[in-house]
Amino acid sequence: MTSKFISATLLAAALALGGAQAMTQPNAVTIKNFSFGQPISVTAGSTVTWRNSDGEPHTVVSVDGLFRSAALDTGETFSFKFTKQGTFKYVCTIHPRMVSTVTVK
Repeated sequence: MTSKFISATLLAAALALGGAQAMTQPNAVTIKNFSFGQPISVTAGSTVTWRNSDGEPHTVVSVDGLFRSAALDTGETFSFKFTKQGTFKYVCTIHPRMVSTVTVK
């Protein structure tokens, strides 16, 4: 094998890996099994993205009125940029037992 072929192969692998990592964002919340999962912590200025992976619609609504999504169908997302520090509780208004928090440092 030539060094150009090896370099091209390594570059393709690195790009593929980078693409896979981009799909699993560090500030992502997956809605699955009627749960938001574990609470998330981010730094001020971060954007959090919620993705509905359930077969039922869900909402993402802060209890203090800071953010509110429309109903998210399967595969849909909602994002919000957190600019202030604090702990923000949110709920699915369709399924009120679904609650979690975002802590902003």
